[in-house]
Amino acid sequence: MKAIFLDTNIIIDFLADRKPFSEDAAMLFNLSLKSKVKIFVSALSYNNIYYIMRQQYSHKECLKMLEALNSWSEMLDNSKEMVIKSFRSDFTDFEDAIQYFSALSNSKIECIITRNTKDYKKSILPVMTPGEVLGVIKKA
Repeated sequence: MKAIFLDTNIIIDFLADRKPFSEDAAMLFNLSLKSKVKIFVSALSYNNIYYIMRQQYSHKECLKMLEALNSWSEMLDNSKEMVIKSFRSDFTDFEDAIQYFSALSNSKIECIITRNTKDYKKSILPVMTPGEVLGVIKKA
């Protein structure tokens, strides 16, 4: 795997150090820093991450985290078309639908990484947990 898309929950696991999930998330970011994988993130995630992290951290600290995330990953734009596709999709979680169509917008992305794989049942991209993708990367 060379290009992976991270669901918002994986990023929050890492930034908030939500144990035990943060360990695998940290390994993914470490692989990215070593240029072993490229991480893609939906622009939508930044707003949602800020909202969650703001409950624990100051505005300034949250912005610093988001700037760091931006340096560790590639942000994918969200479009009107993605939102409309999300309205019409079978996804039960609107945020996941937008993230899914964001991931599909970049042909380099090989899989979606999430802890909630059931939320992406209809995905045409492979969907894996952080542990699963780490196992695939280690075998390669």
